[in-house]
Amino acid sequence: QVQLVESGGGLVQPGGTLRLSCAASGSIFSINDMGWYRQAPGNQRELVATITNGGSTYYADSMKGRFTISRDNAKNTVYLQMNSLKPEDTAVYYCNAFLKTRLSDYGLRLYWGQGTQVTVSS
Repeated sequence: QVQLVESGGGLVQPGGTLRLSCAASGSIFSINDMGWYRQAPGNQRELVATITNGGSTYYADSMKGRFTISRDNAKNTVYLQMNSLKPEDTAVYYCNAFLKTRLSDYGLRLYWGQGTQVTVSS
């Protein structure tokens, strides 16, 4: 059994800061790429940022310079540092991870967290 649990969401004023965490737990052999996505009401889920297990990162254009993704492999945790938040950042933020539960797994499987609400409003 594997689960991803996000935390750190909440209400913040425009220009404020939040730090999201996502911890993977359960029977995990290895974790590869991890990422953050978000979905606002009426919109499709969109990519925020990704990070490989080697530390290479990718950001969507609207997040560049404001958000920072990082990970702690010893804790099976991925983080999203969000600075200079804007009202349009309001969304449910989801983490995901490609992982194996055992060496003999044919391929990587994608797991999603349940999401954490981020609301940017004065």
